[in-house]
Amino acid sequence: MNAVKESGIRVLVAAEPTAEDRAAIAAPLVAFNRQHGPTASAEPVVLLLKHEDGQTIGGLWGKTVYDWLYVELLVVPESLRGKGAGAALIGKAEGIAIQRGCMGAWLDTFAFQSRGFYEKLGYAVFGELTDHPRGSARYFLSKRF
Repeated sequence: MNAVKESGIRVLVAAEPTAEDRAAIAAPLVAFNRQHGPTASAEPVVLLLKHEDGQTIGGLWGKTVYDWLYVELLVVPESLRGKGAGAALIGKAEGIAIQRGCMGAWLDTFAFQSRGFYEKLGYAVFGELTDHPRGSARYFLSKRF
């Protein structure tokens, strides 16, 4: 910390971070990756579950990048659980990823969420973060196509 302080740079907590703050942090990382890593283009994968009145009631939010699909969010309303909606969302997202040349998909879930659901769809745990939240766990799962 002294080296930072002596250089005239301060570490500040951003109470209300902005999109510009994120962009300023990401820009040098993106530039480094472009110079040293493989070409990457993140393309969104967004699937919506819509009620007949047009309201979005759930869906899948993710992206394809570096030959993999990353599923960030998957929400199926309670009334549709166990009826194939979640599997349909994952299947459609995987299909899009395959069309884009991806070799697999990955995601994370908490112990109190849907690990078993993903395992039934062929996903396997490749990492576990214990005590996140305390007394529970967060699982990282992947599936190769």
